[in-house]
Amino acid sequence: MHEQSIVEALLKLVLESAEKSQATKIYRIYLVIGDLSGVIDEAVDLYFNFLSKNTVAAGATLFFKHNPAQLRCRKCNKIFIAENLDFHCPDCKEQQVEIVSGRELYVESMEVQ
Repeated sequence: MHEQSIVEALLKLVLESAEKSQATKIYRIYLVIGDLSGVIDEAVDLYFNFLSKNTVAAGATLFFKHNPAQLRCRKCNKIFIAENLDFHCPDCKEQQVEIVSGRELYVESMEVQ
């Protein structure tokens, strides 16, 4: 259910950006979502379609780019992608890791008129 507040913030951001650039219509929004963010594409899309009604973003298409969970082993410094959310280092097998990426959630770009 946290997607609703995320989409409210997202919509506010894109509408402010569109207003600053004097855009009259937002056609496409490109989002980057980390695999560890807990955000579900379908829920974002559903809330966006509902919340953007009667705005310049109404009918805009959302495109999702997913960043995998990238971790750094604190023991051997190996940076690796967590396959199936396995947080064990593939080299030394330790589970003492630091998250390098995968929690992102941001607007990469948007197409407007």
